[in-house]
Amino acid sequence: MAAYNHLKYQSGFGNEFATESIKGTLPMGQNSPQRPAHGLYAEQLSGTAFTVPQKSNQRSWLYRIRPSVAHRPFSAYKQPVFKSAPFDTSPASPDQMRWDPLEKPNKKTDLIDGIVTMAGGGDPSSWAGIAVHRYAANTSMKRRYFYNADGEMLFVSAEGTLVFRTEMGILSAKPGEIVVIPRGVKFAVDLIEGVASGYICENYGANFTLPDLGPIGANGLAYPRDFLYPVAAYEDLTGDFELLAKFDGGLWRAGIGHSPLDVVGWHGNYAPYKYDLSRFQAVNTVSFDHSDPSIFTVLTSPSGIPGVANIDFVTFPERWSVAEHTFRPPYFHRNIMSEFMGLLRGVYDAKEGGGFVPGGCSLHNCMSAHGPDAISVERASNGKLEPVHMKGAIAFMFESRFVMRPTALATKRGLQKDYHACWQNIPKRFRD
Repeated sequence: MAAYNHLKYQSGFGNEFATESIKGTLPMGQNSPQRPAHGLYAEQLSGTAFTVPQKSNQRSWLYRIRPSVAHRPFSAYKQPVFKSAPFDTSPASPDQMRWDPLEKPNKKTDLIDGIVTMAGGGDPSSWAGIAVHRYAANTSMKRRYFYNADGEMLFVSAEGTLVFRTEMGILSAKPGEIVVIPRGVKFAVDLIEGVASGYICENYGANFTLPDLGPIGANGLAYPRDFLYPVAAYEDLTGDFELLAKFDGGLWRAGIGHSPLDVVGWHGNYAPYKYDLSRFQAVNTVSFDHSDPSIFTVLTSPSGIPGVANIDFVTFPERWSVAEHTFRPPYFHRNIMSEFMGLLRGVYDAKEGGGFVPGGCSLHNCMSAHGPDAISVERASNGKLEPVHMKGAIAFMFESRFVMRPTALATKRGLQKDYHACWQNIPKRFRD
């Protein structure tokens, strides 16, 4: 980890950045001069269509040692538990579903081979939908690189530190931090400790952006300045390497004679970034009632329907609970949106009865009833209403307008068959 202790970053969500490893790399006045400096090649990476309105347009110019086209033909790559649409191996169910933590790999497994797909909906070829994965890895990606043409990938680190070596530079992610790798950006991941595990949201739709704050005003939730982008760093390596790609739902591999992370300088607003969830400024009630979970939105992928997200990424951080005359845990709920939850550490306040543990996850699909377990109901209904510091727990949620269909593997591996039992002892309290 020592080599990565002093990484440099640029801050500001979606800014127009300009960064170079060698002085004089970036051209002045035009993006693709006849002869770029230092014998480099100019290449544009477009994250949106060319004619998207200027305020939404995302692209970066890369000045690299070799153009990205310099690789050999692709062939299919078999990774049996990393799946994509169509999610038709197992039927969607209205049942509440919950899983134990992912087991650790028993052989050398890097991040790509350690991805296990849990559920998803939509279609990458139509630019709409979601896939949810978990990962468990115990070795770095050696001599291999990866990019995803189907969507951007939001990594939620739960255990172990990951170091993302990307075309635009290097990002590290310790537990409790997220990293977003945009569609098409090449990267490799190194492990610092023995094992790393966490969650991935694969976003087929519009790129993640900050939510509009509405009546909250200018301040609150995730601040743009807390999003960190890499500075230019390049690899000038030749040899026998492997380039992996996810394209139209399938995985592919191609030989490549050099490291594709050879960008000496870049400028633009389309780049990977990281965010520390502990920096989220929670907004909460100071009077009565329980606010909707939308107040905890970190990032959103808009759909074509105003106010209805393709995906919302939501965090439930450490905070104070002070509401008066109020049932404080998350209320019993049926939602038109589908909710996939994970726990990074601590005890979630709606599942004090156990079963929802760090590294685990749950799925409550469209209109599937859910809410606090029987023990949480009892404690919240009869406890003294005084200020409580909700310390030590961080949970998160991927919420989507798409029904998430579990994979066949997810219906067998780690699925808690008795999840429904946590609500069966909620007593009848009605009196006529």
